[in-house]
Amino acid sequence: MKNSKELIVWDKKFQCGIKVIDEQHKQLVELINEMFNHATGNHIQENDYFNRAIREMVKYVKIHFAAEEKILLATKFPGYNEHKKEHESFILAILNIVNEHKAGKRIVFSNYCRFLKDWVLSHIAMIDKQYFEYLKSIAARKEDGTLSINLEDVENR
Repeated sequence: MKNSKELIVWDKKFQCGIKVIDEQHKQLVELINEMFNHATGNHIQENDYFNRAIREMVKYVKIHFAAEEKILLATKFPGYNEHKKEHESFILAILNIVNEHKAGKRIVFSNYCRFLKDWVLSHIAMIDKQYFEYLKSIAARKEDGTLSINLEDVENR
């Protein structure tokens, strides 16, 4: 494996303020960076790693999407259906790549990592940003200045 490099550098601008979502986004970035560092150009090594890593990525993405969708439903986010479609589209794209790989198509691992990077960053920056702003708009400010969403905030929507 080559020297460790970051394909994505985590930045606070990616944060939404919901601890569980921010931690999951950081974990997705770490998984992509780890995958990128296994892009050696050695087809045999990459193939072996891909078979293990893709299962972990799919599992983690499903957990993250489920958590995000649960929050969006609970807070009555008006863009929920479109957001869920974005998630479903991404999962289908990943499954297509996995199926192509299983059918014998060689995956250019560095390109696959860049695809993941582009999707995750654009999703956070553009799609997730919509619910970041929505949640801020319905949140109540606590005495310490932090924002909090409770049942009353949601029911008043």
